[in-house]
Amino acid sequence: MIRDESITRSFMLLCLGAAFLTLLVRSQTNAASLTPQQPAINLPLQPVKTASASLKPKPVTLAQAQTRLVVDLSDRKVSLYRSQKLQASYPIAIGQAGWETPTGTFAITQMQTNPVWQHPITEQLITAGPDSPLGLRWIGFWSDGHNQIGFHGTNQEELIGQAVSHGCVRMRNQDIVALYQQVAEGTPVMVQP
Repeated sequence: MIRDESITRSFMLLCLGAAFLTLLVRSQTNAASLTPQQPAINLPLQPVKTASASLKPKPVTLAQAQTRLVVDLSDRKVSLYRSQKLQASYPIAIGQAGWETPTGTFAITQMQTNPVWQHPITEQLITAGPDSPLGLRWIGFWSDGHNQIGFHGTNQEELIGQAVSHGCVRMRNQDIVALYQQVAEGTPVMVQP
C-alpha cells in the first residue's frame, strides 16, 4: 500500500512538472513569435497591430461581464448598459450608403490603443496621432474574415452624427477613450437599424 501511494505521488509530480514545462515552452514560443508590427491587410478601415496594441485579452471583471453595447443607427448613438442600467450614451457616425454598418448581435473581438491605419487603395500606413482616421482607440466587433468593422475615434469630429464611414462606428476621441475603459473583448454589441 505504501509503495502504491509513493508511485501515485511520483506520477502526479511528474505530470505536474510536464504540464508546467509545456506552459512555459508555449508562453516563450508565443512571445518569440510576436513582432512589434504585424502586416496589415488592405481593408476599408484596417487597424494594424503595433507594440501599443493589446496582444492578449485583458481579464474580464464582473462589471464588464454584465456590460453590453447597443448601437441605434437611426438615432446615431451607442449606449453602454451595465446590469440592464444605462451607464452612458455617445453620439456616433455610421456607414454611408453602400457601406452600411451591419446590423445584428456581435461581440468585441479586438481592442487597440493608438491604432495604425492602412489605406485600402494606396496601402499607405497612417500612424497614430492627431491626423489618424482611426483616432485614439479601436474596438473591433465584426469581421467576415477579410473586412473589419468597429468603433474608433476620428480626426473629423465635425462629421459625428452623419452617415459617412465605410461601415465603422466613428466616435469623438474623448468618447472612444471613455468607452474603451468600460468594455473588454467578448462584450456583446447589438446593432439596431
